[in-house]
Amino acid sequence: MHGRAVAPAAGTVLNALATGIGSAFAIDLETTATVELTTDGTIEAEIAGQPDANTTLVERCAEMTIADYADAAGLDDSAVGANVRTESEVPMASGLKSSSAAANATVLATLDALEIADAVERIDACRLGVRAARDAGVTVTGAFDDASASMLGGVTVTDNGTDELLAHEPIDWHALVYTPPEQSFSADADVSACERIAPMAELVEELALDGRYGEAMTVNGFAFCGALEFSTGPMIDVLPDVAGVSLSGTGPSYVAIGDRPTLETVRKRWNERDGTTRLLQTRTDGTQLL
Repeated sequence: MHGRAVAPAAGTVLNALATGIGSAFAIDLETTATVELTTDGTIEAEIAGQPDANTTLVERCAEMTIADYADAAGLDDSAVGANVRTESEVPMASGLKSSSAAANATVLATLDALEIADAVERIDACRLGVRAARDAGVTVTGAFDDASASMLGGVTVTDNGTDELLAHEPIDWHALVYTPPEQSFSADADVSACERIAPMAELVEELALDGRYGEAMTVNGFAFCGALEFSTGPMIDVLPDVAGVSLSGTGPSYVAIGDRPTLETVRKRWNERDGTTRLLQTRTDGTQLL
């Protein structure tokens, strides 16, 4: 019994570390998970090209999916194991939601292997992956905002304390991503510093729920660059030309949105910095079976 699924990465509109309310949108970088069920009850995982990478998250995703849904598939969950392999275009620890994409792809691929993927609501599969991420300790907030954008596509606004979906709509943007050479792990973020900028996060929330995503992103970017001690220089580079720009997640990547010709122009400015730039399309289709 085999399953495969692919999940997109995401960029940030509102970082949830300040108030628990977050917002994100899917972008066209993908993580693919392949799951093969076994009969020995053990879970093993590998990340392609990264033999020393921590696989706890994808192992927990497969394990918890089997525990929750094996009975529905007519199987004994205590006897079902899985071999999981993920392949990803999403740079790890870059603020582009690599963990959420890996979790979503693994959960859906495991459901596919159990042959019940079509019977499970996508938002429920997303919440399962969020639980696994919390259990694995790879996220502070649970990242339901990031995970929901990756699972459903488009842009979402969520309450990460209750895993409630507050808003979801399709979008048709282009996104320019700048990723500096360094990494930044979300679990290491200074949460207390982020909580002190809660009034700014509440303003961003109002803008996002009003559909003013570009303005929301930019306010979020300046606020969280300050709280997390990242430079606002990359944001200044592309303003006022872009529709919105923000530090993505807890960094170090920055994401700008706008029309393609404008982003092609401002990309030249980011190309002068050390690191990598990517010009991408946003995604409306979310996590999909292969």
